[in-house]
Amino acid sequence: MTTTRDRAVAVIGNGPVGQTTALLLARWGVPVLLLDGRAERDLVGSKAICQQRDVLDVWEAVGAGRRIADEGVTWTTARTFHRDRELFAYEMADPGVSAFPPFVNISQARTEEILDERIAAEPLIDVRWRHRVTGIAQDVGGVTLTVDGRGDLRAAYAVACAGARGDDLRRVLGVGFAGHSFDDRFLICDIRAELPGWAQERRFYFDPSWNPGRQVLIHPCPDSTFRIDWQVPGDYDLAAEEASGALDARIRAIIGDRPYEIVWKSVYRFHSRVAERMRVGRVLLAGDCAHLVSPFGARGLNSGVGDAENAAWKLAFVLHGWAGEELLESYHDERHAAACENIAVTTATMDFLVPQTDEQHHRRRSVLEAAATDPAMRAQVDSGRLAEPFWYTGSPLTTPDDSRPFAGRPPRGEVPAAGPGILVPDVPVSVTGSACSRFRELARDGVLLLATDGADVDPPGDVRAPMRTLRLSDVDVTGKLAEALAARPGEVWVIRPDAYVAAVVTDPAGLAAAVNRALAWPVTERILPNAGR
Repeated sequence: MTTTRDRAVAVIGNGPVGQTTALLLARWGVPVLLLDGRAERDLVGSKAICQQRDVLDVWEAVGAGRRIADEGVTWTTARTFHRDRELFAYEMADPGVSAFPPFVNISQARTEEILDERIAAEPLIDVRWRHRVTGIAQDVGGVTLTVDGRGDLRAAYAVACAGARGDDLRRVLGVGFAGHSFDDRFLICDIRAELPGWAQERRFYFDPSWNPGRQVLIHPCPDSTFRIDWQVPGDYDLAAEEASGALDARIRAIIGDRPYEIVWKSVYRFHSRVAERMRVGRVLLAGDCAHLVSPFGARGLNSGVGDAENAAWKLAFVLHGWAGEELLESYHDERHAAACENIAVTTATMDFLVPQTDEQHHRRRSVLEAAATDPAMRAQVDSGRLAEPFWYTGSPLTTPDDSRPFAGRPPRGEVPAAGPGILVPDVPVSVTGSACSRFRELARDGVLLLATDGADVDPPGDVRAPMRTLRLSDVDVTGKLAEALAARPGEVWVIRPDAYVAAVVTDPAGLAAAVNRALAWPVTERILPNAGR
């Protein structure tokens, strides 16, 4: 692709969301200034450990997903207990034949190291530590960033990935960050120990005898390490508990009388907040800088990677002239809706985990007691709905299809049926002259028109973005793609550069309108000749 070295994007924050944004922009040929106020990377603690299947797939697009998955611990089963009784266990669904498992646990620190290696090999990314951004000014030509002690830097656009401590940047941008913080605190200990049978599953305990009235969450990690989260009172004192020997007793209540080593420990408080705007002119907010949610469900980093991919392809298309700047407003439309969905899901979880009213306490107690014997009540036990891709069914880029209606949030562990606004399932494919072996690899090259048998495809000649047309029968070597899509004769599936379905068209006259809508062009406007593939 043509690079845009004179049209760089400044990414503020060199954590995993900023790293992902930078790598994806470079993949589209966009130069990046990757700025961070720290002197160097802080490789301490597990932090965000649960990497969801579709996030691994995004990282594979920049050459990191397979390595992260291989180094991590794969788990497919989520178990939930009340006191000493297991209430239920479930496994995550796969709508296709994915290249990755549902979840892989690996420390955020190791993920950052792997992404750093990919960044070091990318000449379009200029990494600058000790660059704390204190001011942002905008004009019609770009953004000017004031860097503490270093003067100003100029870029075409900026993506703020400054993490949970992005208050100063939001203040400069005039963006509110409404929400609340929870009173209860949570203790994390990463311990290294041999716990046979626990290495491939996530365990959640309500009201265990060794943490009465509160919760405990246990996750396996590489190298015989386990992450344990205890809900503790608001006045919890880690130093005092460690000095008294109570911390050792707390750990041994779970693992028994066996050797262990504490690798890392921390105490934190949960927040539930979302920025009122995720686009402010030429600046996009992403990750924890834009939204904070409780970690039950692993929706923090996983949602941040969703922000990164959405921002990267849209900025690249605008900078290359493949779409107008109106496309950037859809970043707010789509990712703010995703953040609000995460807030709704995690707030419901926290209401169940940390009830605030007598009514909530009564409901929780009744549901947990009934779930021990009544399978119908188990669906109401909320130990965290695990991370999943958001559904852009209400996006202005999506063309609705009455024959494929969105049924709303699917049951826990399941995924919506394929259709407009839904991330396509991933299955093996074969394309003559291409090294791509998975469907999403094809989709992430630009706009993809996938035609079923009997479809009349006349690719729009007015689209300047990279675009290709493929016949389903030519690439679907196993028949699994047609099955996963529930594809029908006479359809053209319009797939966005982030592998989301923009439209399913049966009327050839509507194809150009659907493609233009997917790129935020006016559906009746004639633009430049096709630069497709």
